[in-house]
Amino acid sequence: VLEIGPGGSLLKNIAASYGVEVQTVDLDPDLTPDFTASVEQLPFANDEYDVVCAFQVLEHLPYRNALKAFAEIARVARVNCVISLPDSRRVWRYCIHIPRIGPVERLIPRPQFVRPKHEFDGQHYWEVGKRGFALKNVVEDFGKLANLQATYRVTENPYHRFFRFSTT
Repeated sequence: VLEIGPGGSLLKNIAASYGVEVQTVDLDPDLTPDFTASVEQLPFANDEYDVVCAFQVLEHLPYRNALKAFAEIARVARVNCVISLPDSRRVWRYCIHIPRIGPVERLIPRPQFVRPKHEFDGQHYWEVGKRGFALKNVVEDFGKLANLQATYRVTENPYHRFFRFSTT
């Protein structure tokens, strides 16, 4: 597994406890990645890693650059790419405990009549759900580079939208 933008190395540490080797790459050498490189020009051969992950990374690039970076991610991934992006669409978290079944959790979208315009905040150039970055458009654009298998939000942190792509 290759993780782009390892942050605090959470994935690497958890995966190691399951015997999964994770190598990391980041532009910032202070994060002590295994490799120092840009996601837009990964120094790896085609299909070098079974899985390539980038969690909350691509929104830090202008959208066209993010697509170029995702093309690089898909190039070095042999089987799957897993990314997460911020999803600005507001939701209500709903959880009910049903006896003998357990908890049932759902995210219910809040009504939104106008998509908010995204203003660059020094970090994020764009976010899913903002004007010009509707989920269907993001899925279509990224789906031209790899085959979307699933997209979802987790109830614990619905601001993070996950995408799993197949490269085969």
